[in-house]
Amino acid sequence: MATDVTVPTLGESITEATLGQWLKKPGDPVKADEPIASLETDKVAVEVPSPVAGTMGEPVVAEGDTVQVGALIARIEAGSGAASAQPQAAAKAPEVAATPVNPQGAGENIELRDAAEASQDSSLTLSPAVRRLVLEHGLDPSRIKGTGKDGRLTKDDVLAAAQNAPSAPAKAGAQTSAQDWVPASAGTQERKEERVRMTRLRQTIAKRLKEAQNTAALLTTFNDLDMSAVMEARAKYKDLFEKKHQIRLGFMGFFVKAAALAARDVPSVNAYIEGDEIVYHDYLDVSVAVSAPNGLVVPVIRNADKMSFAEIEKTIADFGRRAKDGTLSMDDMKGGTFTISNGGVFGSLLSTPIINPPQSAVLGMHRIEERPVVRNGEIVVRPMMYLALSYDHRLVDGREAVTFLVRMKEALEDPTRLLIDL
Repeated sequence: MATDVTVPTLGESITEATLGQWLKKPGDPVKADEPIASLETDKVAVEVPSPVAGTMGEPVVAEGDTVQVGALIARIEAGSGAASAQPQAAAKAPEVAATPVNPQGAGENIELRDAAEASQDSSLTLSPAVRRLVLEHGLDPSRIKGTGKDGRLTKDDVLAAAQNAPSAPAKAGAQTSAQDWVPASAGTQERKEERVRMTRLRQTIAKRLKEAQNTAALLTTFNDLDMSAVMEARAKYKDLFEKKHQIRLGFMGFFVKAAALAARDVPSVNAYIEGDEIVYHDYLDVSVAVSAPNGLVVPVIRNADKMSFAEIEKTIADFGRRAKDGTLSMDDMKGGTFTISNGGVFGSLLSTPIINPPQSAVLGMHRIEERPVVRNGEIVVRPMMYLALSYDHRLVDGREAVTFLVRMKEALEDPTRLLIDL
């Protein structure tokens, strides 16, 4: 007897998703409530649990297919799955044996096939993107430590393993033998292209960013910030802070508190346009851009203006972990009145970030770099950071944007202002 597995309710106003990855193969044993598939929605990845214990049946839809809420995607058969897995493997064996080998890519085919077999032997469940990287670099996934949820491999894990892997003479020899098949008239190595379907999340990101460009009157203003005081305060109190709150003291807490202070003086930065009205907020919900395996996600720190440094840092750390594991929920993404994006962690010196509609402003943080500056008539070296504020000029005037950045600069260069609300 088989039990149907259908697409669960995905959240308000969301009616469809993309089947991003099967987490179980046909014949695999499945426990009740164990995830068997991952769905990609416009905002987050949602895992589909098995309603009963049994054996994974043949999927009804393929990875990359669009499915509606309530649609049938798989069936769970009764039984442990050990017996059914062997006949399926035997049935697939002739297909592998009958696969033709292209002599022009003989070396490459052997290498990719070895990597694929290693992947199967390791009993690992790999996403299409991770599987492609494993094949490209000729790695054994069973020897790579996964940092994703339940120990799954992520793209970062594979890239790190590829970077640390020693060069293999055998691989070079395989490439040479493959190149021997290329006619001398070709002159250069074969050039390849690959077409990969955009994930639903990436499609949504592209759509929203283009919508922001088409709708808002975007403008960016800049200022530089001396990080000496913040760095000194952090170095002085980070050990005590971590001991008391069990969380590291980072820079983001300072910037969120400074943004809340500046937004009180310039409320239009924390507002948005709705029709022919301006909606002002007496609270600050900060959207924080977080890098996830499938793209950029923007969870929201709610009532950030009323939070302590420890509460802000704990919330951000929790978002980072759940973004990496793919367990952020729809509610984590909803709302947001202002966005902070930290490109500095990737080494960015300067940027013009794009607002997150319907918000009217986004703050861009950048890398800290020692630069010569003039202080009291003398040239000194200071740890400097460029701040960028992109805003909707329909709502925020240039004077207000500059004032907002100046207020942030004043608060961060003299963190005492954050304590006495100046």
